[in-house]
Amino acid sequence: MINLSAGSVRVVVDENGGGRILKLAVGDLDLLVTPEIDDHNHGLFPMAPWAGRIRYGKFSFAGDDYQLPCNKAPHAIHGTVRDQSWKIDSSSLTHLELSTDLVEPWPFGGKVMQRFELEPNSLSLTMEVHASDRPMPVSCGWHPWWHRTPQGDDSVELELHAERMYHRDGEGIPSGELVPIAPPPWDDCFTKLGEPAAVLRWPELGSLTIESDCECMVVYTEPDLALCVEPQSDPPDSFNLNARVVNPGSPLVINAKFHWAINTAI
Repeated sequence: MINLSAGSVRVVVDENGGGRILKLAVGDLDLLVTPEIDDHNHGLFPMAPWAGRIRYGKFSFAGDDYQLPCNKAPHAIHGTVRDQSWKIDSSSLTHLELSTDLVEPWPFGGKVMQRFELEPNSLSLTMEVHASDRPMPVSCGWHPWWHRTPQGDDSVELELHAERMYHRDGEGIPSGELVPIAPPPWDDCFTKLGEPAAVLRWPELGSLTIESDCECMVVYTEPDLALCVEPQSDPPDSFNLNARVVNPGSPLVINAKFHWAINTAI
């Protein structure tokens, strides 16, 4: 475990548990669901070399067909790196760089890097996905489980700044068609994002602002304990819609920044 701290803020990253942020605490308030509350759906984890679902785990690239393990049957979901150990490349009280190689079942090789920069009122994240010796399709992002009620009450409110959402078909996967935004509940992908992309508000407690250069934001409102607002480079099933391709020496790089203003005196 790696501990970062800045002022009253503490971040814990599990380099051996998928490069996942286990804790983001401002004073005594956990902004993310912790493992003690839910041992599966907690923290914030990286998604690469794809984000969201790949339909039936199948896609074609450069004339060849590929089958990924369907880890959320009948589809493949959220990439492979959340299940791997990561190497610590550099660290300090406020800075951390991690990396991990892309290995089987990913058929193309490559490497993923994460960078964390902590300040008393913000956390900045960068992810890079590198090809090895040949082009490959890629998408990536982060999957946070924001705590709905960090004090046990005052459930979080979401202000989303987006112009369009992707239509979901009967299997809950984007069809590629952009449509006007429908009211929640959501397990949907949004695009044409504003600045900032989203703001979470806990009445009386404070707020958290999400900025990102990602083209998409997946929002999952259905869990009782958490609200997932996920910056992603591309929509789910992008390998079958309009695959982004990275070449050796030209990685995909994405950034996200979380700002908070929390009243810890309550």
